Amino acid sequence: MSSGSKHEPITSTKFGTFGGVFTPCTLTILGVIMFLRFGQVVGQSGIFTAIMIVLAAKVITTLTTLSLSAIASNTRVKGGGAYYLISRSLGVEFGGAIGVLFFAAQAISVAMYIIGFTEALAATFPSLADNAMGISTLVNLITFVCVYIGAGWTIKVQYFILAILAAALGSFYAGAIADFNPEYLQANMRPSFLEGESTFTMFALFFPAVTGIMAGANMSGDLANPSKSIPTGTLAAVLITGLIYVSQALLLGCARPAAELIGNNMVIRDIAVWPILITAGVFAATLSSALGSMMGAPRILQAFARDEIFTSLKFFGSGSGLSNEPRRATVLTFVIAQVCIVFGDLNAIAPIITMFFMITYGLLNLATFYEAVTKNPSYRPTFKYSHWITSLLGMIGCFGVMFLINGLWATMSLLFIGAIYWFIRSKEVEARWGDLQSGVIFERARKALLKLEDEVYHPKNWRPIVMALSGSGWTRPHIPIYGHWLTSGHGILSLAHVVTGDLEELSERRDRYEKQLRGFIKREELDAFPAVACAQYVSDGIESLIQCHGLGGLRPNTVLLGWPRDHSRADSFGATVRLIARTKRSILAARFLAHRDEDDETDKATATDIADHWTVPSGTIDVWWRGMENGELMLLLAHLLHRNPEWRENHVRVLRVVQNEQAKDEIVNHMKELAASSRIHFEPEVVVSDHPVAQVIQSTSREASLVLMGFQTPEEGHEVAMYESLELLAGDLPRIILVNSAGGMTLES
Repeated sequence: MSSGSKHEPITSTKFGTFGGVFTPCTLTILGVIMFLRFGQVVGQSGIFTAIMIVLAAKVITTLTTLSLSAIASNTRVKGGGAYYLISRSLGVEFGGAIGVLFFAAQAISVAMYIIGFTEALAATFPSLADNAMGISTLVNLITFVCVYIGAGWTIKVQYFILAILAAALGSFYAGAIADFNPEYLQANMRPSFLEGESTFTMFALFFPAVTGIMAGANMSGDLANPSKSIPTGTLAAVLITGLIYVSQALLLGCARPAAELIGNNMVIRDIAVWPILITAGVFAATLSSALGSMMGAPRILQAFARDEIFTSLKFFGSGSGLSNEPRRATVLTFVIAQVCIVFGDLNAIAPIITMFFMITYGLLNLATFYEAVTKNPSYRPTFKYSHWITSLLGMIGCFGVMFLINGLWATMSLLFIGAIYWFIRSKEVEARWGDLQSGVIFERARKALLKLEDEVYHPKNWRPIVMALSGSGWTRPHIPIYGHWLTSGHGILSLAHVVTGDLEELSERRDRYEKQLRGFIKREELDAFPAVACAQYVSDGIESLIQCHGLGGLRPNTVLLGWPRDHSRADSFGATVRLIARTKRSILAARFLAHRDEDDETDKATATDIADHWTVPSGTIDVWWRGMENGELMLLLAHLLHRNPEWRENHVRVLRVVQNEQAKDEIVNHMKELAASSRIHFEPEVVVSDHPVAQVIQSTSREASLVLMGFQTPEEGHEVAMYESLELLAGDLPRIILVNSAGGMTLES
């Protein structure tokens, strides 16, 4: 299945926040319910309860918008809106189900809005009532032509509709203020429910009015900066439309008695100073919603078809022109809408459309919840106002509203999406994009681990699975402690020890060392596993551990070991490094001066000594940048270390040395771009100096809490030279981790 990269559009026009997100969201939210049904909600519920209904509905859509904003700012958003975001998080099964369901909802919505327009037109001009089918068909055709020409033309039409809508609201506000009546205000504070009606039924009547928050996200492929425009534009639309609905609830209750609010669907027109503007507003609201759905549905289908989940839909993945317009998908959307116009009924199709939207919003919240709660290192959204709790509440709210509106339709809709999910899963469709499946499976037990074996690996799901050659733990406590900090909440740590000697006599010693490691892990409350191997030589034991330790997708990808104390151990260290590199594992060598004068492993550190190692040193976390080869891993490790609560005050610096001032600005800009693309906050610093690099590094990082530097695997015979060159760079810096990356991760995932 294609990831869609070869279909990247060469777009001549990209839309901004206002035109591409705010306008379509606002026009969809301020729709036909505002003009034709909101008076009834206020009349039956009373002003106070009506405002509570608006606020409750807005809370749910705001929570969903926060999830949408977080997930949209965590990935490069392409075409497909909610389908793209959900599929890239929850996987191909949920993504495929949402692709079918959300496209169908958007396509059928076109018919619903056009039927609503025709009914409003017939109410205004009764003589046209007998030609309702022909009028609906004509409006559907006009809407289709506008969208077929291109999104740019449609956006311009929406600007005109937005102006009409603003004029209609102005006319209503002027009339309502002029008709203010304190007696109506006092009387309408209390509910006046008709028989069989309640706060819940009024909430169900109103809620579809606020389900327009995806209108902007559906244009994701046509936005210049979707990760910025989607959060800003959608939240602005939610806020402004919320203020409009709250103020309308208050003014309606102050301008007319409850009986008139309940019995007159066109009460807003009667209140307005210029009624013709309200009529125009009703037409504009329904037409704009039809245009928004006619724009959004083809883009969902186009993105869905390009992923080739169903090969029969591949035909609809093609785009036309420089702007990559989904014209084939637009034709299909027109046909579906026309079929619904001919055979559909507004009251019959409205509930199922609402259910489809709510499932989409609920799964979007679920996707963001999983992204956050599984602590995937690739989940680094630039939008910071979403939390797994808000996502969970949004998901509960969406599914709760479904059953509140109509329990039967809610059940049928969930069964429908479940059937699609099962069908796609039974086909064993292979996705070639990174999703949260591996991240979720990582947190589960044996059955989930077996499933993890079948998942396609993607750099997005890289986690530090560290094997620390820590001896017994007591002898070099800085290694397991730093291994714990680098993996805590994100990966897996194993404390490894090699027992050397005659294999026939090592069984008892092996058991003793493993017990000792378990005791150390328990006492220090480490999230780690012991790993002890017996071998005649240390190198053989390390090779055995690297190849055999772990299970399935939980095999170590990184080895953490100590740096040699002196030249005499440089040869054996270089051989060990080459051995680890051949197994395609990353290498972290901890050079801590405090341990230079330690004796052999038989000496144990005291409990007080180990407690000292848990004390986080003050200063920055310095990453000395020399390129992406080792730099990606160094920066990601610095980010993971900084995420530990104890290290939050230790800010990350990325440093580089240049010899002339002219190169400084270019490198600083490059580092800022790196920070933006990686979504990792760090302080870029370029040091201009013609002094030896070693002198610059030691003077600049003298007060650092930890220094990260890259190194290359030495060739045979060059071990001592490598050791001496790195010792020269390190000098008397107290804490350094030298990094040799084997790849497997990318900062932009």
